[in-house]
Amino acid sequence: MDFNTLFLLIKEYPILIIAIILVVAVVFINGWTDAPNAIATCVSTKAIKPKFAVLMAAIFNCLGVISMFFLSKATSETIANMVDFGDHYETALYALSAGMIGVVVWGILAWSIGIPSSESHALIAGITGAGLAAMTLGISGVKIHFGPTSSWAFTLYGLILSCVFGFVIGYLVTRLIQLICYKMNRNKTRPFFKVAQIFSGAAMAYVHGAQDGLKFLGVLLLAINLAYNAKFGASESSFVISNSEWYIALIIALIMGLGTSLGGYRIIKKVGMGMVSLETYEGFATDITSAIGIFLSTFFGIPVSTTQVKSFAILGVGATKGVKHIKWSVVKEMLLTWVFTFPGCGIIGYVFALIFIKIFGG
Repeated sequence: MDFNTLFLLIKEYPILIIAIILVVAVVFINGWTDAPNAIATCVSTKAIKPKFAVLMAAIFNCLGVISMFFLSKATSETIANMVDFGDHYETALYALSAGMIGVVVWGILAWSIGIPSSESHALIAGITGAGLAAMTLGISGVKIHFGPTSSWAFTLYGLILSCVFGFVIGYLVTRLIQLICYKMNRNKTRPFFKVAQIFSGAAMAYVHGAQDGLKFLGVLLLAINLAYNAKFGASESSFVISNSEWYIALIIALIMGLGTSLGGYRIIKKVGMGMVSLETYEGFATDITSAIGIFLSTFFGIPVSTTQVKSFAILGVGATKGVKHIKWSVVKEMLLTWVFTFPGCGIIGYVFALIFIKIFGG
């Protein structure tokens, strides 16, 4: 889709510009609140200064979005296919916009109290809440797919597997490093792991952009696709992303990078220092574990929370010291946040979707 067609759709359907603004707002909030998790450990272990870490994260977030757009769009398609809004395209645009309001409200609330929430989970909950609202109002053709090979199933698989992967692999990688370096002088190995952690921190920022950027790309292109179908009629039954839409990936990358550049040090402190006190090699083990897990999930189209993968990797690394070294109060706080994200964002998206559809799309 070229620029001229996009501007034509915006002119025809003003709700599309609202949907775009809301998605861009969510991308910005994600860069502000979620991206700092990628560099939390390399800052907490003092491998790199915060201002340089934030700049590094902003750059590699952008690279992650753009490069993964051409490498694998599977995550975008998974998110875009979570709810089938049928052929009520304009009504679906109102519902989708309402769902994004839930994500924005939740993201701002979490940031205000310094809790590393997951905009990924919020995004899924918001879209689902909007779909449920459309079904409640009796709009024909609206479906939420919950089957074993559905987008929702992929989300649940990612939710469980990412926790297990982060904890187990984080634990094993740390033990392997300890085994290899058992007889080495720690003062001599520290410079190596300091450089290695900067590398792994950059890798974390890259995969964060790849995973979360592609999710938001899917939602944004879904909104544009709904407007296109409303104007010209649906030409295809499935949602397909073309390489010609690269400029939308670039916009998302730049917005996410801008959000990241503004910081989020409170969340860096919460994730990097709050749960476990890490040494440099442990920070490297955490980041490399998380980066591998998130990259594989992104490549195969499984939506995961970068915050969740990183947090469980930290717990796995911390477990090598013994459970007494883990600050369980911080862990409990974050787990409760994740638990409440789905119903919280889902309800907000549901309520706003009911209002939007009743007033504008009914």
